[in-house]
Amino acid sequence: MRDDDSGTDAVDARLAARLAALRAERGWSLGELAERSGVSRSTLSRAERAETSPTAAVLNRLCAVYGRTMSRLLSEVEAEPALLVRAAEQPVWEDRPAGFVRRSVSPPHAGLRGELVEGRLTAGADIAYDRPPVPGLEQHVWVLEGALEITAQDVEHHLAAGDCLRMRVWGPTRFRCAAPEGARYALAVVLP
Repeated sequence: MRDDDSGTDAVDARLAARLAALRAERGWSLGELAERSGVSRSTLSRAERAETSPTAAVLNRLCAVYGRTMSRLLSEVEAEPALLVRAAEQPVWEDRPAGFVRRSVSPPHAGLRGELVEGRLTAGADIAYDRPPVPGLEQHVWVLEGALEITAQDVEHHLAAGDCLRMRVWGPTRFRCAAPEGARYALAVVLP
């Protein structure tokens, strides 16, 4: 997750502390969390000590175990959300190895069920989520630039700029960018 280059370490440290707190609230050992999430003990341990920033796929698995959307988890390590979210204040998180940048345009807020995310994938990026963070999560993916291939419920959808895919997520999903210029999309997320 990135606020800016100077705030990156602080955000990663807050994320690490929140992940450790969520596990402690449930009374789970690292081994139990590894079993439930399918993420190795060593990866979990390094993430909880802020030795590494977890990938999108790892965060997604942890969110599924903790019953949270990724945005909700990331918002828990940010300051109290404001009603007006200025562009400069929108939290940005990166999974550089995967070629994925995620801007929380309208982060989760108490009393609201929806959120708005801007996603950017570099050419060739391929991100697979093995489960939704919350079963039945409603998503609307609107491609703003480039093209995306999204697989949901074993059906592959090819989206060009301007196309919108609406779905409830119950199982694995995959976002791929075959466009040479990359892709930029808006993702509206609504809790069931």
